[in-house]
Amino acid sequence: MKPLLYVDGYNVIGAWNEVQKENLPLDECRDRLIHLMEDYAGYTDQEVWLVFDGYRTERPLRTVEQRQNLTVVYTRHGETADQYIERLCQQTPKYREARVATSDNVEQTVILGRGATRLSSREFWREVNSTRMSGRDRHQAKPSTGASSFAAAMSPEMYALLDELRRSR
Repeated sequence: MKPLLYVDGYNVIGAWNEVQKENLPLDECRDRLIHLMEDYAGYTDQEVWLVFDGYRTERPLRTVEQRQNLTVVYTRHGETADQYIERLCQQTPKYREARVATSDNVEQTVILGRGATRLSSREFWREVNSTRMSGRDRHQAKPSTGASSFAAAMSPEMYALLDELRRSR
């Protein structure tokens, strides 16, 4: 069973140095974080829940979007991301590994009492960046052997014809 990671979205955005430097609007920060979390979930093979506050919105219903290894939740009016994450931690079986990324001190104390481990937002960003760097290193192109796999799959006659066309331009 995959480990669980619950992420307090706006709390993590608040600790994100890149968006602070660029002074990006909140909706763009949210979209970037969603894409990063999709990649992160794929690289680490974790089940990631990214939860955004709907506490101050007029949203009457909670919205849950399921993606591959990522679930994005927008809480309803009057419900904080902290409350939603606490409930998820309470419902998580004791045998399943669960972590929560947040810098909210009260939230950290509550989730520790419910069996999950905590990860501050800054620690989380270090982990995400480290994972992205190692993933980038793993997926870099291998040194070329002189011919692309496309060219290697062609017959010598077809390659010569295409090469002649290329040179005639």
